[in-house]
Parts: sequence; C-alpha cells; structure tokens
Amino acid sequence: MIYFWIAMGIFIVSFGLIISERLDKTKVALAGAGVIMALNIVTQREAFYDEKYAIDYNVIFLLFGMMVIVHILSKTGAFQFLAIKAAKLVKGRPLWILVLFTGITAIFSSFLNNVTTVLILVPVSLFIADELKLDPFPFLLSEIMASSLGGTATLIGGPPNILIASKVQLTFMDFIYHLAPAVLFVFFFFILTIILLFGRKLRVKEEVRLKIMAIDEHKMIKSYSLLIKSLSVLGLIIPAFIFSKLIQMEPATIAILGASTLLIISKENLQQVLRELEWSTLFYFIGLFVVVAGVVKVGLISMLSDYMVTFTKPDPANMFPTAIVILWFSAIASTVMENTILIASIIPLVADMAHTVLPAGLDLKSVLQHPMLMPVWWSLALGTCLGGNATPIGASANVVTLGLAEKVGYHISFKKYLAYAIPLTIEMIALSTVYIWLRYYVIKM
Repeated sequence: MIYFWIAMGIFIVSFGLIISERLDKTKVALAGAGVIMALNIVTQREAFYDEKYAIDYNVIFLLFGMMVIVHILSKTGAFQFLAIKAAKLVKGRPLWILVLFTGITAIFSSFLNNVTTVLILVPVSLFIADELKLDPFPFLLSEIMASSLGGTATLIGGPPNILIASKVQLTFMDFIYHLAPAVLFVFFFFILTIILLFGRKLRVKEEVRLKIMAIDEHKMIKSYSLLIKSLSVLGLIIPAFIFSKLIQMEPATIAILGASTLLIISKENLQQVLRELEWSTLFYFIGLFVVVAGVVKVGLISMLSDYMVTFTKPDPANMFPTAIVILWFSAIASTVMENTILIASIIPLVADMAHTVLPAGLDLKSVLQHPMLMPVWWSLALGTCLGGNATPIGASANVVTLGLAEKVGYHISFKKYLAYAIPLTIEMIALSTVYIWLRYYVIKM
C-alpha cells in the first residue's frame, strides 16, 4: 500500500511541476522516473524491457526519425516559399490568406510536429500581417487551432496518436480512415466560424495589398538540391506509412530508414543536425513512460478504471456513453494538463476497462482492437488533440506561438485568447460528438 501512495505522489508532484512550469518538464519527468526506479516501484529491467511497463521505443524512434527529416527539410525554405506563394495566389486578400494559411497549417501538421509547423508558419504570418497593417491575432489563433486539428488526422500528426497507435497496434491507414473524415468535418465548420468572426476585420487598401504581391517567394528557397532530396525521401516514407501493414514494417522503422537515408544523401553535418534536434522532447517521453508505468503497476489505473465502469456502465453492445465521456473528459483535462501526460494515463485506463467489460479469454490485441472499443480510442484521440486549444498553456504549439508573437512586441492576453478559443474548442468537441454518434452508432461504418 505504501508503494501505491508513493507512486501516486510522484505522479501528482510531477504533473503539478510540469503544469506550473517552475521546472523544465523534461527534468521533472526524468527525476520522477529516476525515483520510481530507485524505489523499485518499477525496476530498471521492467522500465527498459518489460512488455507491459517498458518505455515505448516505437514512439521514441518514430519521433526521432521524423524530427531529423523535418529539421533538414525546414532548412530548405520550402515552407516559407509555400506560405508566400499562397498569399500571392489569392492576390493578397487578407481573409483568403487567413483561410489558406489555416488550411496549410492543418495539412503540414498532419505530417509534421505541431510545434515545428507553427515555428515555420507563425513568423511568416506575423510578417504578412505587419505588411498588411493588420492585427495578427486572427492568423495566430487560426493556426494554433488548425495545427492541433490537422495533427489529429494521421498517426504521425501528434504524440497522442503515436501513443494510441503504438499501444493498440493501429496502422497509418486506420487513422486516415477513421479520423481524417472527422477532421474534414470539423475543419469545414471551423473555417466558416473563422470567416464569420474575422471577415469584416480583415480589409485593407489596394496599395497595402500590392506589397504582398511584390514579394519574390523564390528567394525563400535556400537550397534546391537539398529540397529535392528531402522531398524525395518524404515521398517514399509517406507511402510506406500508408502501406506499413502490407510491407510488414513498423512506423518507427520507416522513420529511421527515411532519416538515415536523408542524412546520407543530403551530406548534412551529422553533429550539427543532432545538436539542433528536440532532445528534451524525446527524454521527456522516456521519463513520462516510466512515471506512468509506476501508477499502472501499483493499481491506480485499475482503480480509476473501476470508477469509470461504475459511472458509464459500458456495455459491449453499446459503448456510446463511454466514448462520449472519454471525449469530453479528455478535452476538458487537456485544457490544463499536458496532453502527453493525459494520453499516457488514459490509455492504460481504457485498456483495463476493456478487460473488465469484454468477454474473457481474448488475447490483448483482440481486446484492444475489439470493434466495440474502437470508437472509444477515436474519441480519446479527438478529445486529447483538440481540447488543448482552449487555453494558452493547453498545448506546446500554443505556448510557442504566443511566445513568437511576444518576441516581436505583440502581446496576446490570457483573457483575449480564452474569449475566442474556448467557444471554438467547444464547437470542435461538439462536432466531434456528432461525428462519433453518426459514424459509429447511426451509420455504423
């Protein structure tokens, strides 16, 4: 019993410190993992090798491989080129620039890390807003929302999906088939709402608009040779992700092969590339896996699972109430809780609940991929990915975007952000509820 309280205490303290930002989240996660292992709550062998409690290396190496590829591609200037080209395509009209930038952000975020996407597009958006003498807030808010929405559509779009895919053994095409339609459905209404909210505010004089048309987007490309090599590798690994089940290759293997190939053919300095990667993110995940394994091993997750079973009364014949509770709970929790902590905590909870309500004798894969449980996993992905939009600290992309704006002297207050973001997030989760209900309990696809 004492280990139960110690593990729960470490989890709560770690979570509190990460939320408060008093200490770097990676330092906190690694310290928590160290204490968990030092006290043998989870032994080192279990943390490194055990099938149930070990660090999920599929997640770690998938993230590492994609980080390398995106880092090299970002050095070409291709993303900035596309942003300027899009602005010129709509003749510098602010409202359509907003719509196009929002769409580009969503598409980029489907294949790139959300933080990487906003790091690429936000400076360009701030530049264009400045040239047009407009308030950049509509651009920044739309891009924050679109980054999480786009990232929901694919397996590699964000950490929550990567974690779910690894645990449930889902493929790239599973996410495309089930979540991409949800993203398109929500995105359509999101764009309409953005146009209604900001359409009248995005009007400029003709001479101001012509400034955008005068920018030479080709100057943004820094290396055509590197661009061709990067796109060639990306053009190979995306189909590989799509057909991973057919070629019997795990996503992490595909990412590592792609990263190593690009490193070789690009002739980029390996030490320089490695220095500029987000190592803190990778080690944050490593520490987090161990901390969560601690509360799983001592039985906290099983206890919470029992409460959920009592509250939602899940029935293998109809998991709709459970799916919707998971959707809204994960969305609300994501407003203040780091989504990686949240998803890592809820996944074992849902798995444990499934063992309770589904027929006995099924193996682990059959339980996790049971047809009645699948809407719950998709609800978890939607709630966790989209809920973080509601507050400035709900997701890393939010923090990075507002920080970039602050650097150029544009401050967005907590109050202003919440006034727009909370209603938009509620709209997204409500539409996700409609999608889950229609797709799995009315049409039953």
